[in-house]
Amino acid sequence: MKLIRQSILLFGISVIGEFMNKVIHVPLPGSVLGLLLLLSLLLSGMVRVKQIEELTNFLMNHLAVFFVPAGVGLITVAGVLKSSWAILLGISILSSVIVMTITAGVVQLIRRRKL
Repeated sequence: MKLIRQSILLFGISVIGEFMNKVIHVPLPGSVLGLLLLLSLLLSGMVRVKQIEELTNFLMNHLAVFFVPAGVGLITVAGVLKSSWAILLGISILSSVIVMTITAGVVQLIRRRKL
């Protein structure tokens, strides 16, 4: 029963995010708006972590399942990717290095401020 309540809460927040996307016409996907709404509800205390903790832990433990559709989608367009795999690999490596560098810089800034 607890999982059902938590599912309804998270699904409701997601639906509100999609609704906001259709009504406000913000250039963000409804799922992102739903996540921002969930973040604001958590920060304001209107939703407590304990209210969604069990379901979110379950979803995190089974996160790999959510990548199956993306993997199947890549297989279906393998012919298109075959011709540009080197460019995609280079972009992936470069963007990973950029993200790691920026993350390291931010961590260093935060650590300096705490000391």
